Amino acid sequence: MAALKEPIGRSRHYWLTLLVGVWFPLLVFSVLAVTVGWYGDGFLWETPILQAVHATVQPELDEFARTLTKFGVFWGVFPVATITGLVLLYQQRWRSLLYLAITLFSNIVINRTAKLFFHRVRPHLWEVPLPEPDYSFPSGHAMSSMTLVAVVVVLTWGTRWCGWVLVSGSIFVVAIAWTRLYLGVHYPSDILAGWMLSLAWAIAASLLVQPNQPFVDRSVESNSPDFS
Repeated sequence: MAALKEPIGRSRHYWLTLLVGVWFPLLVFSVLAVTVGWYGDGFLWETPILQAVHATVQPELDEFARTLTKFGVFWGVFPVATITGLVLLYQQRWRSLLYLAITLFSNIVINRTAKLFFHRVRPHLWEVPLPEPDYSFPSGHAMSSMTLVAVVVVLTWGTRWCGWVLVSGSIFVVAIAWTRLYLGVHYPSDILAGWMLSLAWAIAASLLVQPNQPFVDRSVESNSPDFS
């Protein structure tokens, strides 16, 4: 009976993860995407949020936001992803390394494709201190930061590091999102859509690749009957 309960438990966990971690984020992204596709200027609640954030503008925060936002891709996400990949390579965790590479690189492709498809123009409520040349939806910084944190949470799941990664990663993701709103280069829906899309993809990829499992399950080999 114990042998029968284990697969059922895994199946329930799989479907719950698929529902909460993949289906729900994709549903939220779809609602945002359809609305943006029809009304490119965004939702009614976005302008008040941007104006409230802009009301806090001061020279010191300008410099802080311009510096911090760079950690959302090249100064933060890329170095941490590279170091994580080298650690996994040293530990010979090939499935985890494959998951890291596939998820992060495909995140770039997904973001660029979505930007070109939706062609959403960036906000122009005020003169921004750090203008961006490409399209707005979904936010690339939001996607890259969320993807990295989600991947590291998956890789450390069940270890003592997971809680620390989850808390510090959440602060990092929110901080990067704040810089994009403060600098006036994204609508809030760009941020939310980027979070939802990257979260769904990171979890879906983890279900497919199963990064914390070895390539060969030794327990299956040892428990297999000997017919010789």
